[in-house]
Amino acid sequence: MGLFSGLLTLPLAPVRGVVWLGEQLESEARRQWSDPAAVRRELAAVEAAYEAGELTEAERDEREDALVARLLPPGAGGPQ
Repeated sequence: MGLFSGLLTLPLAPVRGVVWLGEQLESEARRQWSDPAAVRRELAAVEAAYEAGELTEAERDEREDALVARLLPPGAGGPQ
């Protein structure tokens, strides 16, 4: 980027910074969302809640299906 174009686009710098920050946050959120260790912890919590009588069998199955879908690649039932 040349000096002239840099000066012309300088007012857009805060917007570019906010866009970059949003992209970084989305990337980290996706990484945490599909982290297998986090999904295993949540599956264990769902099973414990079912065994404690806090969830019905249908609720447990629904939550387990949603958690397993998070591990699948996009287009295979996972997040789009």
